[in-house]
Amino acid sequence: MRAVRYHEYGAPDVLRIEEVEDPVPGEGELLVQASATGVNYFEVQVRAGVTPDPLDQPLPRIPGIEVAGTVIAVGPGVDERRIGERVVGTVAAGGYAELVVVPAAAAVPLDERLGEHRALALLGQGATAVGVIETAEIGPGDTVLVEAAGGGIGTLLVQLAKRAGARVVAGASGEAKRRVAADLGADTTVDYSRSGWTEEAGPVSVVLETVGGQTAREAYSLLTAPNARMVVFGSASGDPVEISSQQLLPVGATLIPFSLGYRPQRWPELIRRAEELTVRGELDPVIGAILPLSEAAAAHRAFEARTAIGKTILTL
Repeated sequence: MRAVRYHEYGAPDVLRIEEVEDPVPGEGELLVQASATGVNYFEVQVRAGVTPDPLDQPLPRIPGIEVAGTVIAVGPGVDERRIGERVVGTVAAGGYAELVVVPAAAAVPLDERLGEHRALALLGQGATAVGVIETAEIGPGDTVLVEAAGGGIGTLLVQLAKRAGARVVAGASGEAKRRVAADLGADTTVDYSRSGWTEEAGPVSVVLETVGGQTAREAYSLLTAPNARMVVFGSASGDPVEISSQQLLPVGATLIPFSLGYRPQRWPELIRRAEELTVRGELDPVIGAILPLSEAAAAHRAFEARTAIGKTILTL
């Protein structure tokens, strides 16, 4: 089969299309003929060597944690009636390939009302967005700063925060992403890569934090009003969210960590809720780029250049 692999950490050009052996499903697993796979910033960071591989897998490795396709074989302990089923699912790695082994429990039937691409956009990022909004307890009267508002999760958060009745300040780098956020309903957009952006953003009651580093510290300084809070669900800059006691005490806002990785039992319900909102027309996943598998390196370069908008999909 064809797959995208890298033999060393580094720039996007380390990603290469290669012929590798077909995988074989084991106990409790499905073999999926992939038709599309989602690209996530996490994969970009691991490939670049910025973020350690949490599984500590040896090189070479095939990236990719989201896949859509058709089940063509099953391993021991799996109902053979699943063969021929169209599914979307998550894997620890290996999604950038024509054939992908997926745990049966992590693969759900494709909702044909969504289609493969929108289903992939909701699989991880939709669940995260719904969970973050729930954790932040956003409602009418809140002013919410959404960071990385032009990305896969951010574009969903802008819509969900507006749906909850909040005023939304969208933070994004570059005019194109700011226009997308405005089109999705953001009341104000700011470019937080520019100095002085906090003056444009003004005070907020909620920060949905996913950048880290200096941006997180500047965003925290915007928090005001009773029950101000910052929900932390990432650090895309590679720098952690560090709020000193000198800043924490005068502001007095609550820091709330959010990670579905520690509560995997919540995934199915959050995915279902994201899908239901989309089917009802209340949420619209933004598909920014659809590229062939052979252009995986180009997809990663767009992430590093901060030009990727919404969800990026690789097709097979």
